[in-house]
Amino acid sequence: MKKILILISTFILINNFALAAGGDSSSSTSKVSMYDEAVKLIKRAGKLEKKDNKDKAAKLYKEAFVKLEKANKKDKDNPDILNYMGFTSRKSGNFDEAEKFYLKGLSLNPGHNGINEYLGELYVQTNRIEKAKERLEVLKTCNCKEYGELELIIKTRGTKVY
Repeated sequence: MKKILILISTFILINNFALAAGGDSSSSTSKVSMYDEAVKLIKRAGKLEKKDNKDKAAKLYKEAFVKLEKANKKDKDNPDILNYMGFTSRKSGNFDEAEKFYLKGLSLNPGHNGINEYLGELYVQTNRIEKAKERLEVLKTCNCKEYGELELIIKTRGTKVY
C-alpha cells in the first residue's frame, strides 16, 4: 500500500512540474502580453492628453514604446506592433523614427488602415500635405473610420493637435 501511495504521490508531483514548466517566456502569449500592455498604456496616455496632461501622457507613450520594442524583438513582422511603435514615436516628437516604423509596417501590409491614417497624420504634422493625401487615397475604399479621421485632419490642418 505504501508503494502505491508513493507511486501516486510521485505521479502527481511530476504532473504538477510538467504543468508548471509548460509556459515558455518566448511564447506568443508573452509577445501578445507586451503588445496588450503597451496598447493599454497608449489608451491611458490618450485620455491624459485630452485632459491636457501632456507630461504624464508623454511618460506613458515612452513606457509603451519600451514594451513595443520587446514585442517587436519577438515578432519583427507584425505591422500592428510597428504601427504603435510609429504612433508612440510620433507622439514623443520623434517624427523621423515614427516614419521609419510606419513605412516598415506598410512594407508588410500596404493596406493597413491604422498605419495609413497615422502616417497621413505625420505628414500633416510635418507639412507634407500631398503625401497625406496619398495616404487618404489608399484609405478611400476601406469604408473605415480611419478615412474620415484623416480626411478631417487634412481639411482642418493647423487647427487640430494630433
